[in-house]
Amino acid sequence: MRKLLGISLIILLSACASQTTQPDVEDLNAGGVGSGVGGSDLMGSDSGRPSYFKQLQDPNSILSQRSVYYDYDSYTVKSEYRELVLSHARFLRDNAGASVILQGNTDDRGSREYNLALGQRRADSVRNMMTLAGARDEQIESVSLGEEKPRALGNGESVWSQNRRTDILYRGE
Repeated sequence: MRKLLGISLIILLSACASQTTQPDVEDLNAGGVGSGVGGSDLMGSDSGRPSYFKQLQDPNSILSQRSVYYDYDSYTVKSEYRELVLSHARFLRDNAGASVILQGNTDDRGSREYNLALGQRRADSVRNMMTLAGARDEQIESVSLGEEKPRALGNGESVWSQNRRTDILYRGE
């Protein structure tokens, strides 16, 4: 009886845990954009995706830039990235069906716990700037990857500076 109770508890906790865990970013990107209202999120005829994705992929558009870089041990968005973040915020404001996940990243210096916290502060700083500029809170998810997803490998400032960033990823793209 005790063993059966223990197994039942494990099954119950597993079911609860599976409902609260976050899907992988790859799963989110494969799932498409959330259902929103607005005239700008019409489906494109050739790809089955919203037509606004073309604007995001235009290499001449600031919206094709997707990373905000930081100074060492900082989560303050530098002035040189302000217009980039504000452009993405305006895009979200104008396209109700669009949503993003902001991934905060760090270099590999510092403890794992410290880097996860710093990565979260970096993602949240971009999120706060976007919501103040008109994007809706429910369009934005901010997560920390800490040092787990480096853009460059090795040591030295030229490598570390590439890893201190927040990446802006659009769902469904």
